[in-house]
Amino acid sequence: MTDLYRNQRAMRNMRRAALQRGVVAILDVGTSAVTCLVLRFDGPGALSRDDGVRPLAGHSTFRVIGAATTRSRGVAFGEIEAMAEAERAIRTVVQAAQKMAGVRVDHVIACLAGAGPRSYGLAGEVDLPEGMVREADIARVLAACEVPDYGPGREVLHAQPVNFAIDHRSGLLDPRGQAGNRLACDMHMLTVDARAIENLIHCIRRCDLELAGIASAAYVAGFSTLVEDEQELGAACIDMGGGTTGISIFIKKHMIYADSVRLGGEHVTRDIAQGLQVPCAVAERIKTLHGGVIATGMDDRDMIELDTDENARPVGERRVVSRAELIGIMQPRVEEILEEVRERLDAAGFEHLPSQQIVLTGGGSQIPGLEALAPRILGPQVRIGRPMRVQGLPQAASGPAFAAAVGLCMFAACPQDEWWDFEVPAERLPARSLRQALKWLRDNW
Repeated sequence: MTDLYRNQRAMRNMRRAALQRGVVAILDVGTSAVTCLVLRFDGPGALSRDDGVRPLAGHSTFRVIGAATTRSRGVAFGEIEAMAEAERAIRTVVQAAQKMAGVRVDHVIACLAGAGPRSYGLAGEVDLPEGMVREADIARVLAACEVPDYGPGREVLHAQPVNFAIDHRSGLLDPRGQAGNRLACDMHMLTVDARAIENLIHCIRRCDLELAGIASAAYVAGFSTLVEDEQELGAACIDMGGGTTGISIFIKKHMIYADSVRLGGEHVTRDIAQGLQVPCAVAERIKTLHGGVIATGMDDRDMIELDTDENARPVGERRVVSRAELIGIMQPRVEEILEEVRERLDAAGFEHLPSQQIVLTGGGSQIPGLEALAPRILGPQVRIGRPMRVQGLPQAASGPAFAAAVGLCMFAACPQDEWWDFEVPAERLPARSLRQALKWLRDNW
């Protein structure tokens, strides 16, 4: 068991110290925008240890006291590409959020959308010498999970049990105190490119901030947009960002798969810029104000003026394009993104889940007509998801583009990765299990 919980445990003390002070910042570093939310945690409930498995929505012991967003710079495909530019964007958004909150922030919890996530399923089982599941038995069964060789240059970002089984009874969320002879566990582990994580940590430290936690944007976006029934029965969250489209699949309130497609809203913008021969800034404005992916009979007569600067065009000349032409440029790229997503879902075995609900969120999900186009490719059960409301969140920050930031607030309140973290009483274990457990402790504690 090498590196399984190393990152989460290394940052846990900093996260708890930040919560003791009562204030922590949330930082969503995206390709098109950087968002910062300042949270205030009130009361001792923010620091209490969870005694069971409960939905994160039940742990909203915080309120948003500051919020800011700015155009992202130096980030491509959800990863930092130019350190100085990214640092400038992060400094700008954190200072604006601090000014609104009226407090200084020293610790941030961040999420990122890129870094090439890969999912692994782990399994382990142990005997129960006392005929009942104790906390030490859970530690032993976690230690018994064999971690695959995920290759050099990769880092474990999330690792958590998603299912327990006692003898022939499966689907247990919390087996503690239950009788049986053999305990089995299924785990989900998510690895990412270590360089992307290191660059983000270095950039945040250059901004005179300490990183107190890190999460996958696809993971936290799912928590903020999937309702409890969807998380329980099985659903996929598709976070359509600027440079990447994140994919996460949930069942029994746990993420069991995550991936990303290196295509997003910025690729649609570039297609418009190339197709209409306009700057990217103009293409983004046209996409926002007039874009769509489903053509109607009126679109041939709906004309869009391309040159908004009258000084930049010859006298008497107007460049216009019909909305039908604009849709003809946007639709193929959006279809390509959805088809890539469909391939990843098929590869993950999504069709075997009890429910095939798909929730589209992120800034790219706001393209008009997407709710009609997506069911043709992804399946009939598709909806556009907005993040859950949290106390103090401004109305301007409650749209789909802020799904990852709001989900990261819930992650800050109660990270799932810390729910199953127990000491192993060595004198009570059989020799073979003891060797495995001690190696796990030595490597990770």
